[in-house]
Amino acid sequence: MKTSTDELLVFVTVIDAGSITAAAEKLEQTVSGVSRALTRLEKQLGVALILRTTRRLQLTEEGELFLERARAILTAMEDAEEAVSRHREQPSGRLRVDAATPFMLHCVVPHMAAFAARYPDIQLELTSNERIVDLLEQRVDIAIRIGALQDSTLHARSLGVSRRRVVASPAYLAAHGTPRTLAQLREHRLIGFTAPVQLNRWPLRPDGHATPATAVAASVAVQASLLDDAAPEGFAIHPALAASSGETIRQLALADAGVACLSDFMTAADRAAGRLVTLLDDALIAERQPIHAVYYRSAALAARVQCFLAFIGGRLEDQA
Repeated sequence: MKTSTDELLVFVTVIDAGSITAAAEKLEQTVSGVSRALTRLEKQLGVALILRTTRRLQLTEEGELFLERARAILTAMEDAEEAVSRHREQPSGRLRVDAATPFMLHCVVPHMAAFAARYPDIQLELTSNERIVDLLEQRVDIAIRIGALQDSTLHARSLGVSRRRVVASPAYLAAHGTPRTLAQLREHRLIGFTAPVQLNRWPLRPDGHATPATAVAASVAVQASLLDDAAPEGFAIHPALAASSGETIRQLALADAGVACLSDFMTAADRAAGRLVTLLDDALIAERQPIHAVYYRSAALAARVQCFLAFIGGRLEDQA
């Protein structure tokens, strides 16, 4: 395109103001600058748009035709800018958010009525996956991921951290006893994940009950006996019952099916209500699982993405 919108604005303003001098004052430019812009515009178009005399300016036939189109272009530009401004102030359009089922159910779904009330023009689509999804392939705008991030091409915003704890129902413990050590824990019905396998390494120190100071001083014989199943970074379990979803594992624990290790955000309400109780708290490693929202930066999506992240981030901080 040869012509810029600045040159169109100069041309229209000169006609509306009635003179180059008046147009220069309105545009807060020099008279010579406005005159050069007009000359440059005519040179680019290869026609004379205005006949200049000492007394007045007169549009040529080509000038009248160009003026009509120039006004339409400038009006369209103003309408587009106003639409974008309104869109930024009140975001609208489709926004697809993906998260693992437990996080979606416990941390996203409870707040969506309030989100819809605040942003009624956003058409929110919630999807759940127990695996890491490709945002472009699945047409996902925001994915919430728990654990270390792998894809460096995505933008990420921290939504906080979560700990894992070993839990069981009071009814299960009444029937099977409460484990006090890892050796005792091994004798229980342990509920784990089908994948990923690292979730079947529970954040427990090898001695199973000692404080960090006494753990260092624990006997070599005791540590050697646990070497195959435990390491400083955790205790590897062999599940008697496994599921692909943390929510399924939570429901199994609530149904008295065994002992599980689950994130705090899943079990907070259950622990507060006494439906689940924690085990081996003294042996728990202070593990922190980072929680991030990841997304591709897109100008078209910016308002929807940012308002959702600000909203859910604030709610999770209040919930923490």
